[in-house]
Amino acid sequence: MKISWREYALPLRHTFTISRESHDTQPTLIVELEEDGLMGYGEATSNPYYGVTLASLQETLSAVRPRVENSRWTKPEEFWETLRPDLEDQPFAQCALDQAAYDLWGKQQGQPVYRLWNLSLERIPGSCYTIGIDSTEAMINKLQEMPGWPAYKIKLGASRDLEIVRALREHTSAPFRVDANCGWSVEEAIRNSEEMASLGVEFIEQPLPAEDWKGQREVYSQSKLPTFADESCQSEADVDRCAGHFHGINIKLVKCGGLTPARRMIDAAKKQGLLVMVGCMTESSVGISAIAQLLPLLDFVDMDGAALLARDIADGVRVERGICHYPDRPGLGVKLLSEDAG
Repeated sequence: MKISWREYALPLRHTFTISRESHDTQPTLIVELEEDGLMGYGEATSNPYYGVTLASLQETLSAVRPRVENSRWTKPEEFWETLRPDLEDQPFAQCALDQAAYDLWGKQQGQPVYRLWNLSLERIPGSCYTIGIDSTEAMINKLQEMPGWPAYKIKLGASRDLEIVRALREHTSAPFRVDANCGWSVEEAIRNSEEMASLGVEFIEQPLPAEDWKGQREVYSQSKLPTFADESCQSEADVDRCAGHFHGINIKLVKCGGLTPARRMIDAAKKQGLLVMVGCMTESSVGISAIAQLLPLLDFVDMDGAALLARDIADGVRVERGICHYPDRPGLGVKLLSEDAG
């Protein structure tokens, strides 16, 4: 087996702003695993909050190249475990390799990954569409550019959060989900939940800083809306702790290390009575197609990453107005649109 990778700078439709940062492009790395003429693709984006750059990803992949290329496995879970000693503290790189392994495995078996897991697409959740922080007028315009989605995620953490939700509510009857990205205090979270409950908000994602477990327990007990962990739930070890502090968890594949641990996190969350969501990190259709394999297991999903791009680099699972359309291809269903890195 051979490993290679490509750098891309994914251009966004709009400047994307959350409570702690803004950006116009999303750097990403596409990892390729090739064996017997078949190619599997996986993805990991860079992320300043988690200290991940394309350079650090490539350094990590270069270090594990011998182990990757000399590994022997029949299922992706075995490959993941083989790499665990080297990548335990490098989940973004582990994720890209894990996705590529599943794509390759599915192509070797001639079946989509979800089918190899014995999952059915009869009942799957629709995705929300994310609106980043901006002027209220600009946020309204972003919503109107993307009509007909089953729900909208509103990025908050500004001083005028309630004003924003009120204004957006005038332009759609679709449910809202709000994400403060650690930007609120306990008092703000509880207070905001009261009015937001009457404005058609379904739940609040990560209202407090990730390590404020005491404050989150207070919000959990007093909020008028369910709360979901994001930054507070990065890996398998975090799931059990979220019980009694959150009503649900939002799993990000790059943060936990890929599809293999994500499936274990889903099982653990359900045993704790937690709702389960999987979110994206503004990936191309490579990463989005990986998320799509998990849909039958989820209560909610945020997989609009490719829809936020001005130009995609791959073709795979398409998300149109929140509805997933699966290609008739094995593995993750992915193919790159160009041989030239952006």
